[in-house]
Amino acid sequence: MRFFLCSFFLSMSLFCVAQTVEDNFEGNGTISSWFGDDCGLDTSFSNIFSTGINTSATVLKYSDTGGTYANVRFDVPTNFNLSEEYTFTLKVYIPSSGVSGSEANQISLKLQNGAIVEPWSTQSEIIKPIILDAWQTVRFDFKNDNYRNLDPNSTSPTSRTDFNRVVLQINGENNGSNVVGYIDDFLYDGVLVSGPDFNTLVWSDEFEGNGAINSENWFHQTQIPNGVSWYNGEVQHYTNRVENSSVNDGVLSVRAIKEVYTDQGQTKNYTSARLNSKYAFRYGKIEVRAKLPSGVGTWPGIWMLGKNITEPGGYWASSYGTTSWPACGEIDIMEHWGSDQNYVQSAMHTPSSYGATENHGGQYIGTASSQFHLYSLEWSSEKMVFKVDGVLHYVYNPEIKNSDTWPYDAEQYLLLNIAIEPGVSGSFTQSAMEIDYVRVYQEGTAAVPKVGFEEVQVYPNPLKEVLTIKVPNALLGAKATLYNLNGSAVKTIVMKERTQSVACNNLTKGIYLLKLVSDHKVTTFKILKM
Repeated sequence: MRFFLCSFFLSMSLFCVAQTVEDNFEGNGTISSWFGDDCGLDTSFSNIFSTGINTSATVLKYSDTGGTYANVRFDVPTNFNLSEEYTFTLKVYIPSSGVSGSEANQISLKLQNGAIVEPWSTQSEIIKPIILDAWQTVRFDFKNDNYRNLDPNSTSPTSRTDFNRVVLQINGENNGSNVVGYIDDFLYDGVLVSGPDFNTLVWSDEFEGNGAINSENWFHQTQIPNGVSWYNGEVQHYTNRVENSSVNDGVLSVRAIKEVYTDQGQTKNYTSARLNSKYAFRYGKIEVRAKLPSGVGTWPGIWMLGKNITEPGGYWASSYGTTSWPACGEIDIMEHWGSDQNYVQSAMHTPSSYGATENHGGQYIGTASSQFHLYSLEWSSEKMVFKVDGVLHYVYNPEIKNSDTWPYDAEQYLLLNIAIEPGVSGSFTQSAMEIDYVRVYQEGTAAVPKVGFEEVQVYPNPLKEVLTIKVPNALLGAKATLYNLNGSAVKTIVMKERTQSVACNNLTKGIYLLKLVSDHKVTTFKILKM
């Protein structure tokens, strides 16, 4: 049994993971990103009103001391899907002694897209009245309650998939009144299902050694694409010299230098490097630990282009180039401008939006050029998730995915470079982007075997009450067992008929594995119980 459980949890790492969204503030909730926005917040406050429906020991204390927009909030790692599960509940206690002002006693729950610069612009809100001096349960139903969209052109909350932030606000905003309140037992009635688990390192460069870059991993792109200059009015030459790109003590330096340099019949006043990876891939997690250059006019990038791009001089163009930009798709994992020193951005360029694209998001990093930070992208068939040091700042997940919005189901390669803008500061002399490592992870290849089980059908998935299993004649007599995440068998049947049903209405929500065994051959299906 010990071997089976180890194998069970190993295989689980290859599947999606379900997560509840709840917090009872006793230390075992699933919400770890509570934040007070102009509002005091204590998530482990002793319950001083242990009475009525709530006698728990610990609650969240909410302290608005007059902030105009005071609230508490949290973000979730995967956007909510409100099409079937659309209610949020909590307990709240507001003592009359903790309230000033004449505002209506109420609590609102707002859903927002926390991955954009102005998350409030996406807001959908439900407001509920509350009484004072008593614990009460408040339920927010985004299908049946009256809701308010800040943008009147927004569709109903249950048809949207861009919400990843929950905001709680007591007694409204745009006032200077004080409110002290207590919140407990927050619960969303659904689960979040994360994307693929990119847990296997498939390619990397740790930049060991000293001297020139590893030519097995990287190609110097130096050819001026139009014979005169690079794009966007950039004023640099890219070279293959060690002065512009080299490895020293485990760190890659891509260096921009102010110097007169002539190449391809053109003289420029700046040099730099532009590296193409000789590895291309589709889907995965990309991590680049980097310290950025400084200086007005510097424009470093950690980014990706479709392997099929026709750009002259690129590593892949001569063999695979069939598609021009932006139809090939561009993914900017990190771009930074010396004119906005501590802001880093991620952006998407597609036929539907490119150049000054509307598809972008970023965050401020106070030590972007003085310390190393981890820039990451998680790229699946569903969405792009961008983070710095694990902190999310942008998700690209267009509702309609076609060649205009999503040219991202084909291989891309990595680029590292520093461009120089025409408005570069006259005092600039040189600066480098230093990179500790580049790593690409994908899903593990040791997937659960499916030998002889190609014709098996398991539906519906997600399921609510009854799971149907359909097998070919060759698998009559097979044993089907449903396991929970603890490795315990919760349902077992023998396939005496080709189609059989399993009642699952008494199972709790979450992820289960259906294991089908016949003649010592095994296949496993992931099932989501809603």
